[in-house]
Amino acid sequence: MEKKNDSAKVIEFIKKYAMVIVLALVLIFFSITTGGKILLPNNISNIISQNAYVFVLATGMLLCILTGGNIDLSVGSVVCFVGAIGATIMAADFFPKWAWPIAVLVMFAIGTFIGATQAFWIAYVRIPPFIVTLAGMLIFRGLSNVVLGGLTVSLNGDKFVGFVKFFGGGADCYVPDFVSKFLGFNGGINITCLIFGALAVIAFVGLEVYGRLKRLKKNYEVEKIVPWTIKLVLITAVVIAVTVLLSLFKGIPSVLLIVMVVIAVYSYITSNTTTGRYFYAVGGNEKATRLSGINTNKTFFLAYMNMGFLAALSGMITIARMTSAQPTYGQNYEMDAIASCFIGGASAYGGIGTVPGAIIGATLMGVINLGMLIMGVDQNMQKVVKGLVLLAAVIFDVVSKRGFKLIAKN
Repeated sequence: MEKKNDSAKVIEFIKKYAMVIVLALVLIFFSITTGGKILLPNNISNIISQNAYVFVLATGMLLCILTGGNIDLSVGSVVCFVGAIGATIMAADFFPKWAWPIAVLVMFAIGTFIGATQAFWIAYVRIPPFIVTLAGMLIFRGLSNVVLGGLTVSLNGDKFVGFVKFFGGGADCYVPDFVSKFLGFNGGINITCLIFGALAVIAFVGLEVYGRLKRLKKNYEVEKIVPWTIKLVLITAVVIAVTVLLSLFKGIPSVLLIVMVVIAVYSYITSNTTTGRYFYAVGGNEKATRLSGINTNKTFFLAYMNMGFLAALSGMITIARMTSAQPTYGQNYEMDAIASCFIGGASAYGGIGTVPGAIIGATLMGVINLGMLIMGVDQNMQKVVKGLVLLAAVIFDVVSKRGFKLIAKN
């Protein structure tokens, strides 16, 4: 009996932290094969900046997947379309440079409207999400070309500085080291970044302890103290390591603040609100959820409308980073977001997945991309590797549901 319980615990641990273990192994592999180059401060900063759009889109895609393994194929085209409209507005002669927040509001409105329109057909007319979003992918890719006229709209120049810096574009879009400046310190270390990292660690540990004590007080089941402590120590160590590395380069990329807000808000929604739990319930069993009195149509609508909203945000991040808008932007973005969710532990059948898991999946893809780039791997082989990683993650999900239960019983 004891051996059986131990086996079940080991299997549960592997299932829960599989992608974290894989991420650590991949980092070790690329650290060896690249001679440690992948862990250089500038490369850590690049992983964050280059994959910011994936973090944002994966967060929204997770909600769609939770509703039953559904996906949104249109997000890449929506990113391009919203970015094209925003860039065109800001580049117009009549548009003053101080009014870029108005363009941001317009982009958010358009993205949300697109999401709501597609959500209506999916939620209330019950057209399959694959068909609706596939049509959206074609429609908005074509409209992007129409808006831009097949040309590039540049966002270089003083007129666009405010927008570009706010959304993390350009070479100098980092949080200013005002603490070092105030102290008159010039030692090559970004003190503001270190303070920010310390506050993040304190907040994380504080929230984890508070949540555990709250659950214990209500006699809810909690994670065993040893694995819970190990998890806290490891996450804290990773945050400190990343903070130190960033402080040795240029500090905190400004786009990281946007990404952290998105992660924090949606992590709270999915784990601490009734609306968030509805996504899991619908994915687990839609019919039972509907019979229990939950408006499942509304849940589908919110998932896809929200995807349009976050696609708009990703469009802003994209054109700010590229300092331009082109008809080709956003290609395969939907695949990056979908892959990140499945690699991060979301179930292909819906009802299972977390925001932190999706972020881990996106980080893993970013590390693989950068590692292979440093090694000089051919781009076609890079696609092969990413495809194999995605397939392996889904196979693991399916096998873990079927095979691991049998193993645990034996």
